[in-house]
Amino acid sequence: MPKMIYGTAWKKERTADLVEMAVMSGFRGIDTACQPKHYEEFLVGEALLRLADRGIGREELFLQTKFTPLEGQDPNRIPYDPSAPLEIQVARSFETSKRNLRTEYVDSLVLHSPLFPYRDLLKVWRAMEELYRSGQVRQLGISNCYDLELFERLCDDAEVKPAVVQNRFYPQSGYDIELRRRCDEMGIIYQSFWSLTGNPHLLRSQTFRELAEKYGRNEVQILYRYLTQIGIVPLNGSTSPEHIKEDLRIFEFELSVDEIKAISEMLESS
Repeated sequence: MPKMIYGTAWKKERTADLVEMAVMSGFRGIDTACQPKHYEEFLVGEALLRLADRGIGREELFLQTKFTPLEGQDPNRIPYDPSAPLEIQVARSFETSKRNLRTEYVDSLVLHSPLFPYRDLLKVWRAMEELYRSGQVRQLGISNCYDLELFERLCDDAEVKPAVVQNRFYPQSGYDIELRRRCDEMGIIYQSFWSLTGNPHLLRSQTFRELAEKYGRNEVQILYRYLTQIGIVPLNGSTSPEHIKEDLRIFEFELSVDEIKAISEMLESS
């Protein structure tokens, strides 16, 4: 998995052009979903065709998509039969993703949000495990899961353990400090989204201004570098070619142990 992934939510008709631009700028990870409400997954597939013509093949890219339960779908654009059993919904959604993305496999399949009651969550996870066993999916994950007890219950019951947790990174969830600690202990990768939108107070802080000045960078680069240094894989949804190039340059410098600690203490006190 790359250390930063390009997110394609809300890109609408610009999706193909933006994915192509991001990959040509250096991104090698793409996050999408079979959720027409917020993603144009088939346009990600169009971008992949263009990239192949430019010499960047499927095997060079980390491709992640999601199964989105009915509650998260646009009722007028559901990509599977909503009356079908959950197991069939998962299978049909994944077939749609493969067609959209013009691929025979994905590197990561993520459950877009937990289902309730828990037995429904487990039914969906079992269906995802079957896709994993078939070789069409290389790892499984869950998104929008902020309940540590629920997460640990899923990890206990899963036959194919989650490899990824993708959550909004913001003060309202306490930055998932305990959940991230469990992920670290279990070797599960934590992916963050809303990393910038959810943290304007960090970007405006004196600590970030001083670090930006010290390293000759900007505050966004400081935040992304902090995330990558503590083992988080951030999603990046920038539509600006200049910002994308700046964000990919974060690996040219490294924050010190004390600087990492200072930012972590800011999160804990938020």
